[in-house]
Amino acid sequence: MTDQKQPYGVIAAAVTPLNQDGSLALDDWPVLLDFFRRRGCHGALLFGTTGEGPSFSPAERLKIFQAVQSYRTTDPDFFLLAGTGTPSLDETVSLNRAAYDLGLDAVVVLPPYYFRKATDAGLFEWYYQVIQRSVPSGAAFLFYHFPAMTGVQLTLDAVARLMDAFPDRHFGMKDSTGEPQFALALGARFSKDLRVFTGADPLFDLALEHHATGCITAMANLRSLDLRCVWDARQQGHVDQAACLRLERARQVMNRYPPNPSLYKALLARFHNFPDWSLRPPLLPMPLQQLEQAMTEGMTEVEGFHE
Repeated sequence: MTDQKQPYGVIAAAVTPLNQDGSLALDDWPVLLDFFRRRGCHGALLFGTTGEGPSFSPAERLKIFQAVQSYRTTDPDFFLLAGTGTPSLDETVSLNRAAYDLGLDAVVVLPPYYFRKATDAGLFEWYYQVIQRSVPSGAAFLFYHFPAMTGVQLTLDAVARLMDAFPDRHFGMKDSTGEPQFALALGARFSKDLRVFTGADPLFDLALEHHATGCITAMANLRSLDLRCVWDARQQGHVDQAACLRLERARQVMNRYPPNPSLYKALLARFHNFPDWSLRPPLLPMPLQQLEQAMTEGMTEVEGFHE
């Protein structure tokens, strides 16, 4: 594989459309992706946390990788990223190979999250084998760093060693720590050599100021207009304070109503006429009273919350 166009900008951590019987709503993907594109997203991540990634089998993920290929004819420049990390080395390798073979632009790989006490040396070896066995030369590979969810802390030294070991790959990270100091540390250590995508909407402008390449967030399902305002402003050398404030307030509301997939699917149906998509257990639909409370708070506290 030769060097390809590298992802950047506002990436939606997409929900996964499911029919009411729990089956994959494959025909809904082109409509969802076009919704993201029309609202300013540069791309979408399939099977992140918001997409309930660990709840789906390799066979199901492959079906969706195949289903989104039809969208390439609509917008070939729209980035498609695949969440592929599993505790199984071989399974992760197979998912990566399938994603690259089908022309997706990058993989976003969780650490092996079952053995939370694995050493830094062990994590390095796991990622080394994944990259060596499944990531073609010139391809983009993103670490998915979310220690609050995985219980695994990937050190910057390990990331640097892996980048040195594979100079012909393009490395990045989805930083879902939500920690300003970690965003600053990534920028100071790697500058633009590591393509950092923040997973925390209120930190988007700060991350961009310190060499980040973009964001991959749940909020981009609904607030991509604001995220794109922040992105465009930074490209022009200034800060859109109003958009930053709306993102901060919206995140405060959304964080009161976990888990994210339940709320985002419900709001996409209410505000944007998408189907009332189901969820994969153990997640369940949000109770109606709770949803109405979240909507009331959002529209009270956040300008344009329903747009």
